[in-house]
Amino acid sequence: MIQNILRFLPIGLRGKIEHRHGLLHILDNIAWLFFDKSLRIGVGLIVGVWIARYLGPEQFGIMSYALAFVGLFTYIATLGFNSGIVVRDLVQEPATAETTMGTAFVLQTLGGICAFAMAVLTIGYIRPNDYLVKNAVAVLAMLMVLKATDIVKYWFESLVQSKFVVWTENGVILISSAVKIGLILADAPLMAFIWILFLEGLLTAVCLLGVYAWRGGHIRKWRIRFNRAIFLLKDSWPLILSGFAITIYMRIDQIMLGHMIGDRSVGIYNAAVKISEVWYFIPMAIVPSVFPAIIEAKKNNEATYYQRLQKLYDTMVLLALSAAIPMTFLSDWLVNLLFGTAYLQAGPLLTVHVWAGIFVFLGVASGRWYLIEGLQRFSFYRALFGAVVNIGLNMI
Repeated sequence: MIQNILRFLPIGLRGKIEHRHGLLHILDNIAWLFFDKSLRIGVGLIVGVWIARYLGPEQFGIMSYALAFVGLFTYIATLGFNSGIVVRDLVQEPATAETTMGTAFVLQTLGGICAFAMAVLTIGYIRPNDYLVKNAVAVLAMLMVLKATDIVKYWFESLVQSKFVVWTENGVILISSAVKIGLILADAPLMAFIWILFLEGLLTAVCLLGVYAWRGGHIRKWRIRFNRAIFLLKDSWPLILSGFAITIYMRIDQIMLGHMIGDRSVGIYNAAVKISEVWYFIPMAIVPSVFPAIIEAKKNNEATYYQRLQKLYDTMVLLALSAAIPMTFLSDWLVNLLFGTAYLQAGPLLTVHVWAGIFVFLGVASGRWYLIEGLQRFSFYRALFGAVVNIGLNMI
């Protein structure tokens, strides 16, 4: 993909980039991830807005509440492996890739089953008579068991070949989006949309395994080793806790709104969040692509290592500001344009919420620094402090 983009650059600049193979590889991976996130966000926003208009604030709020509630348990399902631990090990020890992947797959499967049970039991306790919400949470919680196939994504990320994941996930999203539009036209109930989300996750999991086999991976060669499991869990437990804390302060608002005010308020709030978080794909595309290069710099040259980190942080802040400043002035107009008059109260919320992006961008980048330096526990302390402050301020 990057080769097509380079054609539009001046010849001198193009030549400099083309002669730096490592940089070209990283830029190509970033381009594919940007394409992935842009298509996903674009299609997701269009279809999501259509669903929000169709369901109305009340039912859209129930759907948003169920997604946020299940999201609280996602880090238990992933065991913190999505923070880069598996990628780090695959980059540093490629010879033991099958053992790392097999062990991580089993661990995440067990984590997904535990997360599913915890979500179902907890929602049954806090909303015992709300059968629609309980059913929605039960269906969506099954997605956490399927998260184990993310191991394949980590493998492609370690090889800086995310384009294969992009093809797979976006193909599934386009199919799922078409089905969702069909459900809207068929006047389908809320639970139909919930089931489509589950089927989307199931199809993605199957396709990821298929693409892994197509690209030369051998699932039958995966091995489970107890000592590898201990090693992975030893590194990941602070990330599980910090990820749980991060999820709390990013999603607890919608849970608390649902209990303190009602599901309609969750729908209004989530309309603002959907627009505000559109930009979060940027660090998710850039940071994983440069992560292997930063690891290599850490091993070879300390000065280069910190220069690359500083450039990454500077870039994150500039990109976050470029999104936050215009959104501050366009929030009311944009909410009305996308969601309609039923969601007008989301405008002022968006004006404030979009500025959280600066800290989210920096958090994604600095989280990898904690991992490289073996300081995961401080990542947990930071996230826990943020979660406690968020809950306290929400109650006030």
